[in-house]
Amino acid sequence: MSDNERMSQGPSIRGGNPLRLMAVLLAAILLIVVAIAGIEIGRSKNSSPSTISVNGTGTVKGTPDTATFDIGVHTSNASAKGAFAENKQKMAALIAALEKNGVAKKELQTSGLNVYQNTNNNGVVTGYSVDNTLNVTMHRVANAGAAIDAAANAVGNGIQLNGISFSISNQSKLLQEARTKAMDNAKLAADQLASAGGTHVVALVKVSDQESQIQPIFYGAAGFATTAKASTPIETGTQSVTVQVSVVYSLAN
Repeated sequence: MSDNERMSQGPSIRGGNPLRLMAVLLAAILLIVVAIAGIEIGRSKNSSPSTISVNGTGTVKGTPDTATFDIGVHTSNASAKGAFAENKQKMAALIAALEKNGVAKKELQTSGLNVYQNTNNNGVVTGYSVDNTLNVTMHRVANAGAAIDAAANAVGNGIQLNGISFSISNQSKLLQEARTKAMDNAKLAADQLASAGGTHVVALVKVSDQESQIQPIFYGAAGFATTAKASTPIETGTQSVTVQVSVVYSLAN
């Protein structure tokens, strides 16, 4: 091939224009970057589905099976020794009366023992008083009225009763029922909201619950009578157990 023929074919690729080659390479790199970005966007959409957060509440009621009350003896005497001796005698009678009416020894606990001076307006000591108090927990609630009456009759005017409260000893079954109701309530709310938005619930993503602290029902000692012919009426009523749940559901895309 002559020199003129080689010149007429133009420059070879090996000896091509550097600017043109650089432009081609940049275009190729740009296409690769766009493709990778598209893949990452697709992954992001797939890993972050739409969700909905709702709250649900479930409440059930139960009957208290435990009664708790503070009962004790107050005695006064010219001497501290005399006040203690009288208090000891009456406390023994009180405990015996409680045990005869269904209170177990393990359900009795001393919650207070105090001795103090009695003085007149001039500050002169006139005698001494002793207060001895028991905290009683009865799991036989039906016997509470009779037990309190028997204790009062055994002690007489020195009896002291500081109210009564009721509680539920085992709340496991009630909590289970309340949780079920709370979850049903949350699912219903999620379904309604999703339907209104033109989609539907797919699966549960996250759930947390909070149980209410059941406060004992407390009744004061007003109107307590030591000479009642029938047992002091004890009404336990009912108590509510409440569970609140926060639930996250995934939605159909």
